[in-house]
Amino acid sequence: MKSLRLILSNPRYLAPALVFSSLNIWFGTWAIYIPSVKDSLAINKADLGIALFFLSLGVFTIFPVASKIINKLEVGKTTWIGVLACSFLALFPLMAPNFYFLCGALFLFGAANGITDIAMNTLVTEIEKEDKQKFMSAAHGFFSLGGVIAGLGSFLIVIIGNPVLHMFITVIVVFLVNLWFRKYYYHLKAAPIEKEPFSLKLFKPLLLLGLIGFVSMGSEGAIVDWSGIYLKEITLAPETLIGAGFLSFSVAMTLGRFLGDGISERIGSIKLVALGTVVAIMGYSAVLIGSTYTAIIGFAMSGLGFSVMVPELFRIGGNVKGVESSQGVAFIAGTGYLGFLLGPVILGFVAESTSLRVTFMTLLACALLVLLATTVLKKK
Repeated sequence: MKSLRLILSNPRYLAPALVFSSLNIWFGTWAIYIPSVKDSLAINKADLGIALFFLSLGVFTIFPVASKIINKLEVGKTTWIGVLACSFLALFPLMAPNFYFLCGALFLFGAANGITDIAMNTLVTEIEKEDKQKFMSAAHGFFSLGGVIAGLGSFLIVIIGNPVLHMFITVIVVFLVNLWFRKYYYHLKAAPIEKEPFSLKLFKPLLLLGLIGFVSMGSEGAIVDWSGIYLKEITLAPETLIGAGFLSFSVAMTLGRFLGDGISERIGSIKLVALGTVVAIMGYSAVLIGSTYTAIIGFAMSGLGFSVMVPELFRIGGNVKGVESSQGVAFIAGTGYLGFLLGPVILGFVAESTSLRVTFMTLLACALLVLLATTVLKKK
């Protein structure tokens, strides 16, 4: 909680943390309207999976050039440009008149999300180096907090009654907040990045960690994208509760990330990953019961379980014997983010060919696989 106090007491640290929150507010507001977009465009689950793939494609298209952009424009300016791009492009997916426009809009929105994500993480890293302070984990907690804010916004669906207007209000408020705080980071520059070749021999010891990261973040992405549709179609939740699964997941995720470091110090990283997996398995079991309220509780338990897993994977990956910490963390980040973006797409096809219930059974099976992997990880 020390890093949280640091952020709340100094605008130098609060400013980048607010960008973390903003990214999930934009994305989360889009996510709560996914069922509405699906219905308004009369597309099936497989088509929705394809559209979400374009969101992923946008992110990965920007990845190869992101570091060059950051080095040329400077990290502070790039972060602000990312805020501007997300603010503008967040509106278009909800304005899509057809499936093809939706795919194009999600591609651009994904690209804006990608450059903002990399820039803001680089920004926090540079501030940590300059100030000898650590607040990266708490900054990711603010990302989860953004999901909570977006989830609370779901209760405005009935009041506002217009997805585009809802997003427009969200964009204006978030933009004005970031406009005020941008002066605290806009001038910052990143140190030159030295490229190091990634040896194939490093892949083997990190493979297990990468698999856990892919599954855990893939599950996180699946809940973000599919929880609303699950509540609507499987549990027959009323419209006011369709966003409650995402909200409960985000609240639990936020609490877990702010408290996880203290628990890790007591029981260790590997045991915490295993404990988080057990909690997530219990959460999926509650989701599969089929009741609206047990499903909402289940999404919260899954959020609490997954919240502690990814930070601990970064911690373990940075301490693998014979592997530089930067390379270990980069590998975990890459495989995990790949799972976060592609997991929902793959599960969309599973849902269309079978059912959403089978999709969440698949997620439960993946969680069991992660639990098995942690036992192997502990032995190694």
